[in-house]
Amino acid sequence: MQIALLCSMCDALLITIGVSGVGTLVVQNPGLASFAAWGGAAFLAWYGFGSLRSAFSGAAMDLEEGQARSLRSVLLATLGVTFLNPHTYLDTIVLLGSIGGQFPGHGRFLFGAGAVSASLIWFFTLSFGARLLAPLFRNPKAWQVLDLIICSIMWAIAASLIRGQLAA
Repeated sequence: MQIALLCSMCDALLITIGVSGVGTLVVQNPGLASFAAWGGAAFLAWYGFGSLRSAFSGAAMDLEEGQARSLRSVLLATLGVTFLNPHTYLDTIVLLGSIGGQFPGHGRFLFGAGAVSASLIWFFTLSFGARLLAPLFRNPKAWQVLDLIICSIMWAIAASLIRGQLAA
């Protein structure tokens, strides 16, 4: 529950920054947008490689053997994945900010409120769904499939960012 709340709060902060005008500013600055895209692609390629490597490690979720991490370490890891991932900024500040910036007057803030609400629903749904799926992920094959899916998604997004930069 605390992880879902932390993720939602981080998303709310970044979405608010984006719809406040920073997203439009980044989109209008080609050098900054290019830097963000290349940085996002590099991070996602690295993250995808980590998932690929993990897929072949044979790991499974086994909290009964004392491998549970402290809440503090999980919260810190969550902050790291959130704020060290350039794609986070592309999605929340640049993409949502530039879409929100297209609405006149207070419309961009209403758009932002809707995006924040969707984020809350998303992260808390993931949190509650994770509890239901915990028994499945005690099986190493399930982790392997999930890691391969994550790798594929990360590499596909990285490739789309690179294609966008090469086409520009």
